[in-house]
Amino acid sequence: MAIIENTINYVDGDTLLEGFFAFDDAIQGQRPAVLVSHPWAGRSEFTAEKARELAKLGYVGFALDMYGAGKLGQTDEECGALMRPFMENREMLQRRILAALANVRLLPWVDDKKIAAIGFCFGGLCVLDLARSGANVKGVVSFHGLLHAPTDLENSEIIAKVLVLHGHDDPLVPPKQVAAFEQEMTQAKNVDWQLHAYGNTVHAFTNPQAKDFAAGYKFDEKANHRSWQTMTNFLTEIFA
Repeated sequence: MAIIENTINYVDGDTLLEGFFAFDDAIQGQRPAVLVSHPWAGRSEFTAEKARELAKLGYVGFALDMYGAGKLGQTDEECGALMRPFMENREMLQRRILAALANVRLLPWVDDKKIAAIGFCFGGLCVLDLARSGANVKGVVSFHGLLHAPTDLENSEIIAKVLVLHGHDDPLVPPKQVAAFEQEMTQAKNVDWQLHAYGNTVHAFTNPQAKDFAAGYKFDEKANHRSWQTMTNFLTEIFA
């Protein structure tokens, strides 16, 4: 087994984007693909490593780029400035992640009928909006993602199966937002959705660099392991 990895350029309108993909060259033929949507800092080694881990599971892992080639926030202020335009314009957010999906469908190793997406923090919101847009993907998984619904997709049909992996004590996603999301999914037509909450767990529980529980950001080894295993089971189910 050898994990092959590389970067690839693609575009959304006039914006040049740079994705990172990985796959196992020991697997013959096409296989399912999983998009990986990054946290608010941008496409970094964190999502590249997730793409590699997905490749080890037998998929094409594709770490997408929401901001543009080379854009990566280093401070909270820089990250917020990169994310804010997409939070304020969800239509632009949806268009940007749909551009990544269109690019992945063209990769020669990908079975374009078997595609899913996972996302972390801001990226969780992105993949949920991908589902909300009615995109023809098998499923989406949000890890400690923001859950509030956009206003431009209220009547869209959700085709994808939806899995939300949430820290119960996440201050960025309080119980009111969770309840609103549950109501949104329940009221949508025939959506196959589930939400797993991890007790005593706050935001960014998959990120080893998150270390401030009091501020609401802290890595949790158990929640990280359990959530990845839950995602693995989910992908096995939806790609069967």
